[in-house]
Amino acid sequence: MASFLGPRPDRVMIIYPAIDLLGGRCVRLVQGDYARETVFSDDPAAVGARWVAEGADRLHLVDLDGAKVGRPINGAVVRRIVETAGVPCQLGGGIRSDADLAEVFGWGVRWAVLGTRALQDPAWVRRAAEQYPGRVVLGVDARDGFVATDGWLNTSTTKAADLAKMVEDAPLAAVVYTDIARDGMMSGPNYDALAAMRAATRLPVIASGGVSDHAQVQKLVDAGTYACIIGRALYEGQIRLPEALAQVRTAGGA
Repeated sequence: MASFLGPRPDRVMIIYPAIDLLGGRCVRLVQGDYARETVFSDDPAAVGARWVAEGADRLHLVDLDGAKVGRPINGAVVRRIVETAGVPCQLGGGIRSDADLAEVFGWGVRWAVLGTRALQDPAWVRRAAEQYPGRVVLGVDARDGFVATDGWLNTSTTKAADLAKMVEDAPLAAVVYTDIARDGMMSGPNYDALAAMRAATRLPVIASGGVSDHAQVQKLVDAGTYACIIGRALYEGQIRLPEALAQVRTAGGA
């Protein structure tokens, strides 16, 4: 299907460097555990500028404070990242109302990722997508195949694929699928779960969680993954962004 995420004329997979925000700093959590935090920078805008300088043409931002309390928190930091980076950014974390959506779009964010409220009220997500066609992304965070909510603090009884099916008829941009067990673990993506999600929905699927080396990037490409988010592996040097971008531009002769 045609995607609202933009064309891919010179690549076979989009790569989003991740910037997770907690207390105004750039951090990474392990399996979404707020007690297992690693601080990578006190200047998230400089981090975003670094990834852009290395070739990134979009960024994935997460407001971890917002996800925990249920409303967007890190507005000033997000604004600085957007302004400094100069590339389209998507943001998730605590966006659960019409007012929240208007607020984060006012920060200059291109795409808003909706997770917790999507499970609570799928009809609202459809209405939001109709109000902002192509600017709303469904965030599906799964633990053992079931949707987790509230900053991954709670796990529902709804299967990840079922949530995607509930809202796929709306003009959503994509679905971000995160396997919590893999997030921050450097253990590789859950390829089977990603394949199941691609089979379950017509929406472009963005893989998130566990991507930790260049071979795994290639495996995602070979599986036909539309896009992926890379976090800890970039910060720890296991994946070098220029090389990963070259991979997805040249893989398969693209």
